[in-house]
Amino acid sequence: MDAHDSHQPYRIVVGVDGSPASLDALRWAARFADMSGARIEAVTAWQYPVPVGWAMPDWDPEKAARKLLIAAINEAYGSERPRDMSLLTREGNASEALIKASNGAVLLVVGSRGRGGFAGLRLGSVSERCAEYAHCPVLVIHPETALAA
Repeated sequence: MDAHDSHQPYRIVVGVDGSPASLDALRWAARFADMSGARIEAVTAWQYPVPVGWAMPDWDPEKAARKLLIAAINEAYGSERPRDMSLLTREGNASEALIKASNGAVLLVVGSRGRGGFAGLRLGSVSERCAEYAHCPVLVIHPETALAA
């Protein structure tokens, strides 16, 4: 099947974890979407912490991920949110969730480093895995190449 069905708009998938790099990825994706007519799917992944032996009865990871995603969207766009944007939360490993979401997309946009990682590394493990395994082209946004807001 063709990556683009004439009945479905082009999709740009953006990995969002609330980090400055993911905010830059959202801003870049909005500009590309404006130029191409694509719609944006902002994706946040969540996992239960390991070990699962400790329980926080009032903690809802899906709700926490949704809250993080909405906060990131608001910070990146303010009142100028792109039209037809989808906000998606997925349980599981971030790179696997983004790779799966990339199926049928025209572009996957991720920040070079997210919330995790070690100082000094140029490419985070999520962006590295996405660049290697995504089903579409991947744009990795580095802070020095990000577009000004």
